[in-house]
Amino acid sequence: MAGILITDDEEDIRDALQMVLESVGYNVKVASNGNEALELQRGEPADLIITDIIMPGKDGVKIIKEIREEFPGIKIIAISGGVGVQPVEYV
Repeated sequence: MAGILITDDEEDIRDALQMVLESVGYNVKVASNGNEALELQRGEPADLIITDIIMPGKDGVKIIKEIREEFPGIKIIAISGGVGVQPVEYV
């Protein structure tokens, strides 16, 4: 079954997504920040990346840009629970 990499700075979100996806047979790796996610993806590439957008340090948009450069065909799902965050235009 496909491998999935989850990147989120909130442990509860990572754990919940991992539990649900593993329960249906996916191989799941988790990262708590962008640098860790890039390191995991470079070591053993996942087929799908689920990343939070709003994280301290390297945010999800930076992660997506870097991963797209190295892994152009990768599928990515961006998520966010950023309540109270002002909209920002990402290009």
